[in-house]
Amino acid sequence: MCSRYSLTSPSQAVGSYFRALPPHDFPPRYNIAPTQPALILRQSASTQRELTLVRWGMIPSWVKDPASLSTLINARAETAAEKPSFRGPLRHRRCLVPTDGFYEWTGPTRARLPHLIRLRSPRQGSTLFAMAGLYDHWVGADGSELESMAILTTAANATVGTIHDRMPVIIQLEDFDRWLDVSSGSALSVLDLLRPAPDTLLDLTPVNPKLNNARNEGPDLLEASTTSLGMKLI
Repeated sequence: MCSRYSLTSPSQAVGSYFRALPPHDFPPRYNIAPTQPALILRQSASTQRELTLVRWGMIPSWVKDPASLSTLINARAETAAEKPSFRGPLRHRRCLVPTDGFYEWTGPTRARLPHLIRLRSPRQGSTLFAMAGLYDHWVGADGSELESMAILTTAANATVGTIHDRMPVIIQLEDFDRWLDVSSGSALSVLDLLRPAPDTLLDLTPVNPKLNNARNEGPDLLEASTTSLGMKLI
C-alpha cells in the first residue's frame, strides 16, 4: 500500500512538468498523510489539464454517511474495475498524483524505519513523477461537497519488493494524456498501464524515523538514516 508521500518541488516546477497552471498556496510537503489535502492533476470538462486540491481518502459519491466508511486511501489495480467504490472512477474520474517520493517501512511496529522511494535518475532534471489516482465528488444531504482521491497500487517491482509487496502504480510521462482521457467512458484502453514500474526506475533511501509521526514536517525528515534496511514490513 501507499500511506505516505512527499511533494517538495516548487509550484512553478510542478505546473511546468505537468503542463498545467501551477497550484496556489501549496508549500513543500515532506509527509503527506491520509485525510490531508493532496494535489491531483485531472482533465477538466473542457479537456484542459488542471491541478487541484482534494482530500486523500476517497469517499464514493453514493455513500450516505462518510463516517460509516473506512478511509479508502488505496485501490488495488487488480480489482478496481470490479469494486463498487472504484469501478465508476476508473472509467470516468482518473487523475495523476504528483510526487517526488513515497515511503514504505521496515522493522517491528514500535521501531519502524521509513524509506524514501524516489527516481533513480531524474528525468530532464526533475525529481517529479506521477502516481495513478482515482477521484470522486461527494455531495451531502445538506448540500456540503467534498472531492477526494485514492492511489492505485499494484505488485511491487524488484526494488520496492525488498521491503514491501505492493507499490503505487506509476504513470510514465508519455502516458499522461492516455491515462487522463476519460472521454470513452471505458477503462479498457488504460488497463495495460496498471503494472509495476520498471525495476531500474527507483531507488530506496532509509530516512529519519521522525517521519513516522504524520504531524512532523520539514526537510529534516529526508535526512538519511544510518540504520540498515532490516526486515520486511510487518
